[in-house]
Amino acid sequence: VPVRAQYIRTLVLELERIHSHILWAGVACYTFGYDSAFHLGMILREKVMDVLEALTGNRVNYGTGTVGGVRRDITPAVDKALRDMVDFYKNEFGVFYDVVTEDPIAKARMRNVGVLSKEDAITHCALGPTARGSGLRVDLRWSSPYEAYCDMEVTPVVPQDHTGEVYGDVFDRFLVRVLEVYQSIDIIEKVLAGIPSGNLMWEPKLPKLLNYLKDAEGTGWSAIEAPRGDDTHSIKLTGGQENITWWKVRAPTYANAVSWPIMFKDNELADAPLIINSVDPCISCMERMAVTDRSSGSEQIVTKSDLLKLCREKTGRVMRA
Repeated sequence: VPVRAQYIRTLVLELERIHSHILWAGVACYTFGYDSAFHLGMILREKVMDVLEALTGNRVNYGTGTVGGVRRDITPAVDKALRDMVDFYKNEFGVFYDVVTEDPIAKARMRNVGVLSKEDAITHCALGPTARGSGLRVDLRWSSPYEAYCDMEVTPVVPQDHTGEVYGDVFDRFLVRVLEVYQSIDIIEKVLAGIPSGNLMWEPKLPKLLNYLKDAEGTGWSAIEAPRGDDTHSIKLTGGQENITWWKVRAPTYANAVSWPIMFKDNELADAPLIINSVDPCISCMERMAVTDRSSGSEQIVTKSDLLKLCREKTGRVMRA
């Protein structure tokens, strides 16, 4: 892959991380009833989505990377939009950060809730911000740099480097994500300052590339540090076949969801939405769950709306306390 294409891939990955983390942080605030912070987060998110649309043509599912390079280059207009975005977040994101991390009610709703110790994070193979929120220095951009990350000097964001201690709770996972927004802004500045000229594709002629892929044979494996954590893909090609033989994906949600039972321990049902959301799960149609009262053995089905109502009601109790 040409070096310029590697830099553009890195750029898109960090733009996606900013978008993902701000969206998650806003929804986390909405979950426990901090609606003003939710709306502020959604306003901030629009800026990076506009830049992604200008660069890739899409606000979601960008499709920039392709076999051997990227589909789009950085035009002068996109370059200006990127630099304006960096200035915007440097000036505006701090307001959102302070509003949430310094608010006593927000802190009370997230601190000491859904604790995952460093030892449990290791045992249950936690990934991404979930693992880093428990104090683990894990980040593939740091330990196994790919694309242009070898030039970016990325280090894992962990709570102990900023607050001096690790709780491994929802607040620490929140802190990791919002601090990673600042880290992504720094990486984007480095990309813009260091991106070289050159080709976008290893083989610019599409028919020639497709013929090469048709004859290719073997198994490949790759992993990247997605916004939620280690995203691993394995693929097999059989020579002479136009279709992929098999393609296996291990998304980070599968690994991080294993830690939920540990996080739920000794917490109220009203905290369940916050704890579930704290790993930023991507699970289609997860609309209800079964709740068992271990003291009585009784069972009930609660919906997502039931859980959200309980979560917001607890925030009201905290405010009145």
